[in-house]
Amino acid sequence: MTKKDYIDVHETPAIQKLIPLSLQHLFAMFGSTVLVPLLTGLDVSVALLTSGIGTLLFLLITRGKLPNYLGSSFAFIGPIITVSASQGVGTAMLGCFIAGLVYLVVALIVKLAGINWLNRLLPPVLIASIIIVIGLSLSGVAVGWALNDPLSDPAKPAYSLAAVEVAFVTLAMTVVANLFFRGFLSVLPVLMGMVVGYAYTYIRHPEWIDFKSIAAAPLFITPSMWVKEHFITGQVLDAFTSPASWMAALIIAPVAFVTLAEHIGHLLVTANIMNRDLMRDPGLHRSIAGDGVAVIFASFLGGPPSTTYGENMGVLAMTKVYSRMVIAGAACFAILFAFVGKIGAFLMTIPKPVLGGVTIVLFGIIAVQGMRMYVEHNIDFSHKRNMVVAAIVLVTGIGGFKLDFHEITFSNFIAHLTIDNIAMATFLGIVLHAVLPNKDVAFGNNGNQNEQLHKQAS
Repeated sequence: MTKKDYIDVHETPAIQKLIPLSLQHLFAMFGSTVLVPLLTGLDVSVALLTSGIGTLLFLLITRGKLPNYLGSSFAFIGPIITVSASQGVGTAMLGCFIAGLVYLVVALIVKLAGINWLNRLLPPVLIASIIIVIGLSLSGVAVGWALNDPLSDPAKPAYSLAAVEVAFVTLAMTVVANLFFRGFLSVLPVLMGMVVGYAYTYIRHPEWIDFKSIAAAPLFITPSMWVKEHFITGQVLDAFTSPASWMAALIIAPVAFVTLAEHIGHLLVTANIMNRDLMRDPGLHRSIAGDGVAVIFASFLGGPPSTTYGENMGVLAMTKVYSRMVIAGAACFAILFAFVGKIGAFLMTIPKPVLGGVTIVLFGIIAVQGMRMYVEHNIDFSHKRNMVVAAIVLVTGIGGFKLDFHEITFSNFIAHLTIDNIAMATFLGIVLHAVLPNKDVAFGNNGNQNEQLHKQAS
């Protein structure tokens, strides 16, 4: 790859390019980020604010070397709903705060212990398989948005040819822009796909767009009005002083270990996209700490916990624009849109089939990055060991294999904890690699494990 092929992390595009590039990242993550607060009963505007500020904090802590956007984490949905229903949203946010502390403790351990042990646990065949899982495990969300009537009950989605039509137009525009456009337009495929998809929806299916909500929304929300309507910091502080709240909140803390596995996978995806060792520079400890600080900040304001986002990694891979200023711009737009009522309302009207059209290619590109890693490391699948490890990780991860613990009791509070498919697939892969013989073949390139570790350390 030559310098002309990409915009590096330290480079800043001209302002007329920076704005649309930043909006592209924001639009790509918008659907998933606002879905979490809608499902958990949290505030969408707060989610946008904490997402934006959390991303800026993440960029600061990682020294601007990780161009990742932080959006709402899906892993916390169940625990937040459960704790909020019985103990109140303040207690749920206290639990998210504790999860953020877990991130910081793990970051400190990683800083002290280094990452050589992690390199031994995660050979290329396993890393590549996890990357594929991260992309394809999200495929059901993208396809669901593309196939179903956006006006139907989310609990009972109804198949719609009209939705397929809109998703196809959006997807086609995204692909055409990416492959055939030249110059600056070639790095805006997602934004162009969504604009064309939205315009097509307006012409063909205007009933899907809630224009009344846009008209009813205020143009600007003053800080005093915003705090009064959106902040729940008082409820969080009340929970801090209640021992019973702390006991109930502890049920959310273990979720941090689930999202940490996802976080490491996302960092490996980003490293593969950028073709550099991000585990060492800026370092896994900084990446985890940045995410943890963002989670802690969001919990105080009443926003959903944050995580790095697959949609944005897909945009990085498709456009090869890694500029931290583009990500920072997307964060600033998210903060701005939290206070501009009509823009926020407009973004909420983006039909799900439009989002489905762009995420089909974004999630697929993440999976392709894993396949590319198989090739670059010369993983030998004629060896049964590699076949078994990859097969089990792929099927359990993509198939949705998970563990549900339904009766966990803390101080007469009963809830359930779910270890999701990505964490389970990662765990199974690590265990298999640890117990099976002939570990060298898992590192590819003629199975020379020491050579691989030396290259990763240099």
